[in-house]
Amino acid sequence: MKTFLTSLSLAFLMVSCNTTTEKPKEAPKKINEFAIVIHGGAGTILKKNMTPEKEEAYKQKLEEAIKVGYNILKEGGKSIDAVEQTIHVLENSPLFNAGKGAVFTHEETNELDASIMTGNDLNAGAIAGVTDIKNPISLARKVMENSEHVMLSGKGASVFAKEQGIEIVDSSYFYTESRFKSLQRVKEKMKAELDHDGKTAFYDPIIKDSKFGTVGCVALDKSGNITAGTSTGGMTNKRWNRIGDAPIIGSGTYANNESCGVSSTGWGEYFIRAQVAHDISALMQYKDLTLKEAAREVIQNKLTKLGGTGGIIAVDKNGNMVFEFNTAGMYRASMNAKGETEVKIYKE
Repeated sequence: MKTFLTSLSLAFLMVSCNTTTEKPKEAPKKINEFAIVIHGGAGTILKKNMTPEKEEAYKQKLEEAIKVGYNILKEGGKSIDAVEQTIHVLENSPLFNAGKGAVFTHEETNELDASIMTGNDLNAGAIAGVTDIKNPISLARKVMENSEHVMLSGKGASVFAKEQGIEIVDSSYFYTESRFKSLQRVKEKMKAELDHDGKTAFYDPIIKDSKFGTVGCVALDKSGNITAGTSTGGMTNKRWNRIGDAPIIGSGTYANNESCGVSSTGWGEYFIRAQVAHDISALMQYKDLTLKEAAREVIQNKLTKLGGTGGIIAVDKNGNMVFEFNTAGMYRASMNAKGETEVKIYKE
């Protein structure tokens, strides 16, 4: 009997030793009551190619823009208002490829795209290929709030804009000498590189040496709502009414209060194929990755292996802010709830 009890005790002891009680994973703590991040495009942005005056101009405009959104959030305003008003500053500046500073198409016109999404209800609005809207991000918001649709394009979007009281401008508003000269340089380069069939690639080699001009903003407000927005003039010398990732929900823009908000900038075709913005959110929700881990996996691994270049800005539900890009630089800025500001251009 004693031997039996001893054996039983040893067996119980062995089972007890082999049984580990896993501690429940602690929920990430909120580090910022509210937060805001912005970008002004990514690409081959090198300090050696930038004059001190131009660098300062970019930094000043980025700081001006982000402070607009920050002040709205600080006063208890909605993230959607912060995103819209912040992007207005960037759209109204000729420095960035959005709104006033939009690049030219092959036909020497300007075609603008934008999108916006709110994380509390997963509602979204987008416009593509508009030619007469001063602030495309505002039209995207009207599509989201005042229509049953997610995306409108071209002339139809302009008709809707007029009905909604959105400011319409003449095409001459978008003309800037620097953007027009850039188009001419691209055309000359393509003409010089015609192959033996008299054809030339639409993207190469231009894209490899170009900046990816897009502007975007992501904000978390005091109510815990996340909004993401993106606006762009697209790609220099684009043809056939080409549309990139900026107005595509899940590619250029995504927001979900359960995970994060993301705005993308880069070679749009790859961002569409990889569904970059949504993929970051999905990795957080389904694999329990942190925002930083998810952003790095998508940009530095998935996107890079696919051949895509560019970057993202993002804010998660706890106020963590992330910049992730695989290019030489990205115009970017952030502000946390304490008002601490970072404005950067080059890769560190």
